[in-house]
Amino acid sequence: MIVYMPTLALVNSISFYQMKDPAKYFPHVRVSGTLGWIVAGLIISFVFKWDAAENIANGMLFNTFIMVAIASAVLGLYSFSLPKTSPQNKGGTLSLSEILGLDALKLLKDRNFLVFFMSSVLICIPLAFYYQNISPFLTELKVENSTAWASLGQVSEVFFMLLLPFFFKKYGFKKTLLFGMLAWGVRYALFAFGNSGDLFFMLILGIALHGICYDFFFVLGQIYTDSKAGEKYKNAAQGLITLATYGIGMLIGFWVAGQIVDKNALADGTHTWQDVWLFPAISAIGVLILFGLFFKNETIKYKV
Repeated sequence: MIVYMPTLALVNSISFYQMKDPAKYFPHVRVSGTLGWIVAGLIISFVFKWDAAENIANGMLFNTFIMVAIASAVLGLYSFSLPKTSPQNKGGTLSLSEILGLDALKLLKDRNFLVFFMSSVLICIPLAFYYQNISPFLTELKVENSTAWASLGQVSEVFFMLLLPFFFKKYGFKKTLLFGMLAWGVRYALFAFGNSGDLFFMLILGIALHGICYDFFFVLGQIYTDSKAGEKYKNAAQGLITLATYGIGMLIGFWVAGQIVDKNALADGTHTWQDVWLFPAISAIGVLILFGLFFKNETIKYKV
């Protein structure tokens, strides 16, 4: 998955312009980044065929890192052309806590936000299993064009991004978030019991659930964070939740995933993938239960 990230960021930055109305234009930028992720996967599978079984054996996946290096260099050079945007200051002297975004820590005094915060950290453990293992999993099962199949998750992400407002308005924040966490458990169960033969559809369905898993938790979580923080603290709050998820949560998650995969490694270099995938499936359901028990339902007024 890390192979796609610079390409995604590059497309995001190229699509970026100085937005007078971020709420109106940002979704277009966000979707373009997802499209970049999809394009990267299709190029690897269908243009260069680096993930074909023969090419993997010949070490051709090495070229993906060259592609990443080139994309990153282009992105870095392009960044110098972006317009200068100074931090907004509506007057007064900024305190050190405001500069560092520490004021957002006040939100943790709210029980619901604290439960959401902790759930966000814990759900990143199952998330890390997907990012770290989906490619070697498909490759080990000798799935042809595995990179392209994996990009189906981003296609799903675009689709469910469009459905998110409907679910949010109809079922509210808590039920929609619980549905997203349930999808994590279901997808890993599908990975655990599917295969590259007659049950290949289970693997594809598990990948396609990525849209629900990501949008219904992380995107909706950003909306929730904005609504709780308000205009004054929303930037700091988003930074805090990003640190919690992609910082602390993913760090723990990748470590745990590595330990579980190593524990289930066989002498011939393969793995008992069923045991690997059942761990995040059970973990996701555990987070779902904790969130369902301790998060008190509340109405969120936010335009999506």
